[in-house]
Amino acid sequence: MRAARFSRFGGPEVLEIVDLPDPHPGAGEIRIRVRAAGVNASDWKRRQGLMDQELPQALGYEAAGIVDEIGHDVSGIKVGDRVFGASPYGAAQAELAVLSYWAPIPNTLDHVRSAAIPAAAETAARSLDQLGVTAGSTVLINGASGSVGSAAVQLAVERGARVIGTGSPGTHDALRALGAEPVAYGEGMPERVRAVTPSGVDFALDIAGSGVLPELVTLAGAPERVITVADFRGAQQTGVRFSRGDSGRATYALAQAAHMAETGRFSIQVGQTFPLTEVAHAHRVGEAGTVRGKLVLLVG
Repeated sequence: MRAARFSRFGGPEVLEIVDLPDPHPGAGEIRIRVRAAGVNASDWKRRQGLMDQELPQALGYEAAGIVDEIGHDVSGIKVGDRVFGASPYGAAQAELAVLSYWAPIPNTLDHVRSAAIPAAAETAARSLDQLGVTAGSTVLINGASGSVGSAAVQLAVERGARVIGTGSPGTHDALRALGAEPVAYGEGMPERVRAVTPSGVDFALDIAGSGVLPELVTLAGAPERVITVADFRGAQQTGVRFSRGDSGRATYALAQAAHMAETGRFSIQVGQTFPLTEVAHAHRVGEAGTVRGKLVLLVG
């Protein structure tokens, strides 16, 4: 099979499309013929050597496609089903991918939009769970207009929470459509939040990693009421929790997102698509931050 891989750390130029042996699912896993695969910031962090140090490395944590092989101890699915899900091996940007958790693709979604969901939905649900966001909570989401942020808004609203989301003025209409009360980020953000909710917020979730953790702690009242998925150093400095997948994943979020999508209550914006062979260009676009929405590779 063809797959995206790098054999040395560096810029997008180190990425290549190579032929690798076909993978096979183990117990509790399935294999899909990939139609589309999501691109995430973790992909270029790995490429830069900021995460795993092993070489070579394949790429991709999320994909959508057609089931073509089923491992032991798997039920409720058959060859030919359309699914989206996550690869435990970080090798989903390939013609074939093994998934460890997945959900059926609803009729309202195609492969491209489905491939944009897994990482965002799981990260958002895990963070909301760790914070304890429930019906009646007021949660501030810093960076609410991106893929993970918009997923967090929709999942928090589904729980019955009141959501305040930061974003640039150009994103405010979209945030309102998702169910959030938008405020502009940048200098003066805490005052703008207090104008909306004078008593502050119950919880704060930092998606943007924009250096505002001290302000979020003040608004939420204590470090334990704040979680970041993007500012590891700031978390160490402020006592805020840093959410990562190795503490347990919210795998249920994929099925929940699929169910919500069937009735138009969940979506992730796709900003741009690229053929698998243009994975290096996708990295350049992603790192530049010039496209709003999820980047997706077209594979099959």
